[in-house]
Amino acid sequence: MRGLGPGLTARRLLPLRLPPRPQRPPGPRLSSGTAAAGALERAMDELLRRSVPAMPAYELREKTPAPAENQCADFVSFYGGLAEAAERAELLGRLAGGFGVDHSQVMEQSAGVLQLHQQPRETAVLLQAEDRLRYALVPRYRGLFHHISKLDGGVRFLVQLRADLLEAQALKLVEGPHVREMNGVLKGMLSEWFSSGFLNLERVTWHSSCEVLQKVSESEAVHPVKNWMDMKRRVGPYRRCYFFSHCTTPGEPLVVLHVALTSEISSNIQVPADAQDKAGVPQKVFLYGDTPAELSLHVFSPPSFPRPNPALQKEFPHLGTFSSLSPIPGFTKWLLGLLNSQAKDHGRNELFTDSECKEISEITGGPISETLKVFLSSNEWIKSERLVRALQAPLMRLCAWYLYGEKHRGYALNPVANFHLQNGAVLWRINWMADVSLKGVTSSCGLMVNYRYYLEDTATNSIAYLGSKNIKASEQVLSLVAQFQKNSKL
Repeated sequence: MRGLGPGLTARRLLPLRLPPRPQRPPGPRLSSGTAAAGALERAMDELLRRSVPAMPAYELREKTPAPAENQCADFVSFYGGLAEAAERAELLGRLAGGFGVDHSQVMEQSAGVLQLHQQPRETAVLLQAEDRLRYALVPRYRGLFHHISKLDGGVRFLVQLRADLLEAQALKLVEGPHVREMNGVLKGMLSEWFSSGFLNLERVTWHSSCEVLQKVSESEAVHPVKNWMDMKRRVGPYRRCYFFSHCTTPGEPLVVLHVALTSEISSNIQVPADAQDKAGVPQKVFLYGDTPAELSLHVFSPPSFPRPNPALQKEFPHLGTFSSLSPIPGFTKWLLGLLNSQAKDHGRNELFTDSECKEISEITGGPISETLKVFLSSNEWIKSERLVRALQAPLMRLCAWYLYGEKHRGYALNPVANFHLQNGAVLWRINWMADVSLKGVTSSCGLMVNYRYYLEDTATNSIAYLGSKNIKASEQVLSLVAQFQKNSKL
């Protein structure tokens, strides 16, 4: 792998959790009693009839006044009074099913477009007919979401509403194509509202408000902030911390980026987190986090692909190497699944060489598939130096295959890998015992991975991954993948 000279290494970008749901005011409650449940359903229907604006006729679409603000506020207030997930799911299901696209209008406008295509007509007439069809395809509830977004705190409310909708779908409290369609519409609207043009990038220092420092410290999930002195160090010399906020919620961190200026690309989460850089002149920046790379890269500049932040470049003119040190969530679960399938077929071994099986069995005192399942599930194995040494080679190549070879619809199965690769990163280095915290060992057997960004190649790499599903990887990773393919029969 070629280098970029003295550089900038990145450690971990972290998506913030949504703020706690505010205490809901007294409101209607879903009861097991038939009469009470019926009353709540009627109240929901009346609310939706009153608050969801009707679609004006095509000719009047730009002349019809917006609904009164209190109509949308009524929906927000009513929804805020629903304490149970089942109640919110019921309201969202009724909204999706009863206030979507008018299918009769769609069929009518579609027939008109088809008729015009079959008969020679002026282009302007055909374009207007197609515009009418597009208008008919807009669901009615989109107008409600649009007007809620204009309320004070409306965008935040819609973010929480979609979180509720996703939760309800996961719990199967509400299902069906209409619900999936509404989720897609809301997702599209939020994507527009949260584009880079609406985001503000702010640097966090020790002089930032206590509220901001508290929120940033609470957001740190991979390496928790221990106390205020720990937080002070993380925004101190040779460190940088930034956050994105939305123009509608200034001062509210949506995405936090921690940067460590170090002399080399880190292979261990404890080093950037706990040790001060002693090189004197920082040479690399580590973006540490598992957030979608799109936002992590935008910390340097808002375009689609990463560009150095001018302020950082002016302050540290030798910066040039960009890398993440990222977790590998799901690796342990995937590995335990393989061991479980092998345990069901006694005597089968497709993961380890014969010498590895013999050594590991001697240490664990039993069949490798059965005993390793127990050890890896309990996290006790890292206390045995012999077992840690014996597992290093097989787990490194298994992890390389998990990141490089395991796919979902042709793309990397691991969500963090998929997300960095989409943005043009190189799968650069897998690091053994990089995170020995309980969370790190539980989720990824202590392994972490560097994704490295060569700024001039990110566009090419991204197009190759998204278009041809090709993963750009370093010699270390490819060598581990080759070892896996030689020693395993998956």
